[in-house]
Amino acid sequence: MTQVVPKWRAVLLDFLERAGWSAGQVFIATLLAGGISSVTELPWKYSVTIAIGAFVSSVILTGVQYLSKMTNLAFWPDLLVRLAKTFLSSLAGSMTAGVFDVTAFDWEAALNVAFLATVASLAKGLLAREPAAPNGQVPPGASPSTLPTGTYREAVDHAPAPPTIAATDPPEGAASVPDGKSGVVLGEAGGSGPAAGDPA
Repeated sequence: MTQVVPKWRAVLLDFLERAGWSAGQVFIATLLAGGISSVTELPWKYSVTIAIGAFVSSVILTGVQYLSKMTNLAFWPDLLVRLAKTFLSSLAGSMTAGVFDVTAFDWEAALNVAFLATVASLAKGLLAREPAAPNGQVPPGASPSTLPTGTYREAVDHAPAPPTIAATDPPEGAASVPDGKSGVVLGEAGGSGPAAGDPA
């Protein structure tokens, strides 16, 4: 049985899932972009700074996506949007790691990090997807999110919530058939007698 959480919590978890993965992917990509070296020589501080910038950028981009109601997407469009956001978040994180100067900014290093982070995002999205159907098609409910399916759908779905049982009850004072009295038989043109073939 799919567990569904409240809407606000599902949206919050979706923001954290997207931003957390972006930050993690950028962090690892920054370390890898520096090449193979000893643990003490890795750019830990720089990687953390870029990852924090990527986290904030992802939250902002996801907020824009929610405000434009572009969240309830099929698997491939959703994955492409995530790849673009990861690439942009990585670049934004690189730019905010220091004072941005277009003449001194190391575009090659920033693009290398963004590329590695985007490849990691692609791998994560494909691994998060449910197995393909026998005909090779992507299942309708598949998503590149690592959240449970019910939580993710609750976050991105824009359809109104189904009515509660109380909302479907007839209003108070509505006419009803008292116990022991006959009512109109559904399917009959009129009258209060029993349907044909029913015992009297």
